[in-house]
Amino acid sequence: VLGSEGSGIRRLVRERCDVTATIPILPGMESLNVSNAAAVALYELRRS
Repeated sequence: VLGSEGSGIRRLVRERCDVTATIPILPGMESLNVSNAAAVALYELRRS
C-alpha cells in the first residue's frame, strides 16, 4: 500500500498493515511520485 506524500495512508488502512515505512527526502525536495517511491522501496527491500 502506498500513500500520498501529504497525509500518507488512512489510519484504518495503516492499522491493518504488518509493517510500515517512510522514505526520508532532503530538505527542499517537494515529494516523490508514487512510481519513484515504489522503486526506492523495492530497491531497498531487495538490498536487505
